[in-house]
Amino acid sequence: MDSIELLGDLLAKARAAGADAADAVLVAGTALSLQRRLGQTEHLDRSETRELGLRVFVGARSAAVAATSTDRAGFTTLAARAVAMARVVPEDPFGGLAEEAAPVDVDLDLADSDEPSAESLIARAATAEDAALAVPGVTNSEGASAGYARTEVVLVTTAGFAGTYVRTDHSISATALAGQGTAMQRDYDYHNAVHRADLEDAARIGHTAGEKAVARLDPQRPKTAKLPVVYDPRVSASLLGHLVGAINGAAVVRGTTFLKDRMGARIFAPGVDVIDDPRRRRGLASRPFDGEGVPTSELVLVNDGVLAAWLLDARSARQLGLRSNGHAVRGTSGPPTPASTNLYLRPGPLSPAELMADIREGLYVTELMGMGVNGLTGDYSRGAAGFMIRNGAIAEPVAEITIAGTLQEMFAHLIPANDLRFRRGANAPTIRVEGMTMAGA
Repeated sequence: MDSIELLGDLLAKARAAGADAADAVLVAGTALSLQRRLGQTEHLDRSETRELGLRVFVGARSAAVAATSTDRAGFTTLAARAVAMARVVPEDPFGGLAEEAAPVDVDLDLADSDEPSAESLIARAATAEDAALAVPGVTNSEGASAGYARTEVVLVTTAGFAGTYVRTDHSISATALAGQGTAMQRDYDYHNAVHRADLEDAARIGHTAGEKAVARLDPQRPKTAKLPVVYDPRVSASLLGHLVGAINGAAVVRGTTFLKDRMGARIFAPGVDVIDDPRRRRGLASRPFDGEGVPTSELVLVNDGVLAAWLLDARSARQLGLRSNGHAVRGTSGPPTPASTNLYLRPGPLSPAELMADIREGLYVTELMGMGVNGLTGDYSRGAAGFMIRNGAIAEPVAEITIAGTLQEMFAHLIPANDLRFRRGANAPTIRVEGMTMAGA
């Protein structure tokens, strides 16, 4: 309540300075992070931050300012500066507060009261690294890390909205090295969870990192070919990232997406569903309201292969003649913009083994490099590493290759497996994509 009253005071100063409308956001955070390598603690950091942002509207003009001080004594100056900035920028007929903003009363179980000590983080990282080093074939370690963060978000607007929520995050990661000299290979594993009780066992994280590093030893560079590509769940969600970039309302308005004219059209095979669920309990990106105070709700982006929704904030919604669907995100220093939250691809009926069973020769991708994706044309080209698939089974490791295609064709020929797990903000099962080009030797 004190934070809400604080922002209410800031908004009153903005009104007094000449703002017709305004909103204010406060983000307060505590973070504790630990880095350990070869039995020694290299970094132990604790930070506490408290930042606020003010966005004002003067007619059809707007401006945003941010401050790291929450001292009320500076509010008059901060508000006056924001209003002065707004008066000299061009008018924006689509700007303004969200009409859909409303009070929210929902418990998403996002705050864990169990704050770990530095000693417990050290023990967690040590367990992960020791497990990685114990894997036969592992020769070195790039270390293990453990962390905790608590973030409070408060939003108040002159239209009467006031809301707050708290989210915590626990993390563990490990990176292992296998082999010697120039033949050395590395790999990693990690996990984040809102509640420590949901965090994967540190020893398992370390052991998995070690096994993955050893499996990559002596990689080959296969010959260039056109073949099926199977994406491991660790990288398969990247395809969802390309999708949400293409259906972001701001990109649609600008016309800078290959899907700008595809609303209501089939872009995936029948049976494929993509969903964004900001109300998933204990979700890493869950929130009761968005960056403009609009209540969140599950949004089906792709329904049975058909594009069903854009990701919208208030401004992009007005430009498209629609209403916001509660997907605005914002920081303290700029305006809101559309983005996804807990994004996932609904799993299919086949296991990963069944998905690969008929592949005589294919590629199983476990790592992607580079960002060679053109959002305007859909052209796709990324560096990759992984394993060959031969006669339906994972075979020798491969590296120094590029996989290429177009997102239009990739989406149309995408087949999801049944191994979906919610481990990240964006989640997808194992995915098979037909007819991609693998550029190698």
